[in-house]
Amino acid sequence: MKKLHSKLAILMLCLSLFIPALANAHEVDTNGAAPELQTALGELLGEHALLAVIAMQKGYDGAADFNDAAAALGKNTDDLSAAIASVYGSAAGEAFKPIWSSHIGYFVDYVKATAARDETGRQKAVAELEGYRMKQAEFFHNANPGYFETAALADGLKMHITHLLDAFNSYVNKDYTAAYEDTRTAYAHMFMTAKSLAAGIQAQFPAKFPAGTTTSPGIDLRAGLGQLLGEHATLAALAMQKGIDGAPDFTAAAAALNSNTNDLSAAIASVYGTAAGDAFKPIWSSHIGYFVDYVKATAAKDEAGRGQAVAALEDYRMKQAVFFNTANPAYFETAAIAEGLKMHIGHLLDTFNSYVNKDYANAYSLERTAYSHMFMTASELTGGIVAQFPDKFHGVTSAAAGEMTTISMKKGSKAVTVNGTTSQMDVTPVMKNGSLFIPLRYLGEAIGVKVTWDNAKKTLWIMDGDNTAVFWAGQSYMELNGERKNIGAPVFLDSGRVQVPVRFIAELLGWKVNYTPADGTVTLTKAMAATTAATEHSH
Repeated sequence: MKKLHSKLAILMLCLSLFIPALANAHEVDTNGAAPELQTALGELLGEHALLAVIAMQKGYDGAADFNDAAAALGKNTDDLSAAIASVYGSAAGEAFKPIWSSHIGYFVDYVKATAARDETGRQKAVAELEGYRMKQAEFFHNANPGYFETAALADGLKMHITHLLDAFNSYVNKDYTAAYEDTRTAYAHMFMTAKSLAAGIQAQFPAKFPAGTTTSPGIDLRAGLGQLLGEHATLAALAMQKGIDGAPDFTAAAAALNSNTNDLSAAIASVYGTAAGDAFKPIWSSHIGYFVDYVKATAAKDEAGRGQAVAALEDYRMKQAVFFNTANPAYFETAAIAEGLKMHIGHLLDTFNSYVNKDYANAYSLERTAYSHMFMTASELTGGIVAQFPDKFHGVTSAAAGEMTTISMKKGSKAVTVNGTTSQMDVTPVMKNGSLFIPLRYLGEAIGVKVTWDNAKKTLWIMDGDNTAVFWAGQSYMELNGERKNIGAPVFLDSGRVQVPVRFIAELLGWKVNYTPADGTVTLTKAMAATTAATEHSH
């Protein structure tokens, strides 16, 4: 088996792994300093959110593996601190670590106070988190005063804190469905944060990140696939733990894993078409079912059943490899794909077996390996897809003059597809009073207009050339270049994102709207003039 020596991206740190190469795969604008930066930040910040949720659950439950879950979270902090140091120097890394670590401690305080039914203690922890976010925002502003605004950073950190507290509180209240929905939101938000941080760092160091190399459809594809595949690995490991423990939230954890599968299937469909997405889904879903079979057999001490599940996983990986080879025969070798899937399966089984054997330190070490391996897989898949569709994925993220841009969102789904590339939002389009509302931030990001949010005034500005549109949360009117226009329904905040009626904003900006009531899909199309995507500091 041909191997490719590849760096595990932690902002140019020198940790490396040997991973299978996809035959002849090459990445033009999805490798290099800029994509490695964005990918590494997303990987580490996303992992932080997931490990924080797990540690808080384990702490509240008094689980035997709490200390090891917390230790894994601490190692993630070490990696984040090293990442900061690799950009801003060792002194900055040393200054970052205690600030970042403090908010983990305050979450632990909140968990302990909740377990003790100490409302005063809970409020104290919330107040400490409030103080933390201002310190953290100041740290980043001081590191990059030209591009990192303190208020915007503090607002983003408030969202992060709120997401984790919401996920924990829902868990405590036994609303497990909400707990895992909040967990996925917290995770997705970290990738938005990573993209914003990467943009600021890239702008700060233009020599290291030359113009035209910092954003592209290929880079977005790599980030989106990494996000979904990494989430799959950790949710699978957690669901297997919940299953063997007979935990009451197992069903909700499994449902979150299935939602991730839906999003992965949509991502495949965005590249290879609906039929391919429909074909991918049952194959991918099957290996989740075989992991569940392995858990059940382990609980029943049924060694034959365990062996059958392993055999089924072996059959699965070959079918999955054939699927990718069929989709992309020139760049995806069946044997190479199957080898990578063997590693994925081995990581999760080893993680689970260590957990069952109460070797919790090894279980969490292996879980981190399983998570990181998925970002390697995303990089390799992206390389093959970009090579297969060079015209679609090379170049900067902006439409050429007259090129048709298509944006697709779906009610209740966090997936947004722009010209065939799917990424994840941290809120979903929603139906309210008969109108479909979409998050304005992501539309603005997709079409390259500048969007600015003032949290104190609850006001949002969209600036496109000489045109300025102003929206106010809670108001059913807006202003375009000073002229008041009736929206027809009040815009509102949803988890910190401004939601607006899709038909109004589309007509305002000149987009054609197609809405499919059967599945809640809305598609916007428009011939775009050449433009450069603006840096996002908004909601």
